[in-house]
Amino acid sequence: MRNPFAGEGRRPLTTTVLCVVVGAGLAFVGAGRTWETGYTHGATPSGLEQTGGDLVPGLSALALVGLAGAGALLATRGWARRAVGVLVLLVGLALAGLALDRAFDASTAWPALTVTGGLLVIIGGLAATLAGHRWPGMGARYERSPKSVGGTTDTWNALDRGEDPTVR
Repeated sequence: MRNPFAGEGRRPLTTTVLCVVVGAGLAFVGAGRTWETGYTHGATPSGLEQTGGDLVPGLSALALVGLAGAGALLATRGWARRAVGVLVLLVGLALAGLALDRAFDASTAWPALTVTGGLLVIIGGLAATLAGHRWPGMGARYERSPKSVGGTTDTWNALDRGEDPTVR
């Protein structure tokens, strides 16, 4: 079976970005759901629901940083993309580690979803770190070669001199 993250075309870049987006999205959704429920014993007993964000402050913010990292993977190229890949990898490790710390104590499956999202972010960050420098940059197919820039400049210069560049 072919590795979807290997190669030099657009497919590995697309696969990696989708992996990071889906993972960060899962982590964000999981962090916003109720992980633990309980009751308080005071003058009036009441129910208490704690989300992943309540139990682990910053978890939702880390997921949003992962989403921003997916955009940064698209906007960078070369060694800068590898650096972004390292940052995305670290975000994924933090997401998975923080959620895993609470996953065994929680009474719902939402922490497991958050861990799964973190693992997907880790996979995407690792792929970008290892191979991202070989993937094309954003809009690379629209960049001009030096030859085409020179031809365009020659045409404008001819017009400036009053010559018709279409007549040879």
